[in-house]
Amino acid sequence: MVKKVFISLLFMNILSASSFETNCASCHESFPVEIDKFLYRYILKYSSEVNVKIALMEYLKNPTKEGSIMPEPFILRFGIKKHSALSDIELKSSIDDYWLMYKINGTLY
Repeated sequence: MVKKVFISLLFMNILSASSFETNCASCHESFPVEIDKFLYRYILKYSSEVNVKIALMEYLKNPTKEGSIMPEPFILRFGIKKHSALSDIELKSSIDDYWLMYKINGTLY
């Protein structure tokens, strides 16, 4: 009985992990820049939620130096990421989760 409860809780915990946490956050933990700073750079450049999400989607599907929002020293040190192997649905879900986790809307007074 205890084993069944433990397995059920473990399974529910896996299912509750966001798409962003599952697909993105673990790899970005090794960067010296926290992952929320990437979103803030996107917001500064693209302003709206819609434009930020479109830009993220385009960059993650086809990363280029010209399309990057990171400064030259960062690119020289870490390079350009490889294109995402996620499907468009998984990528959109991850971007939506990322936005919800780090958005600044409603946090400034």
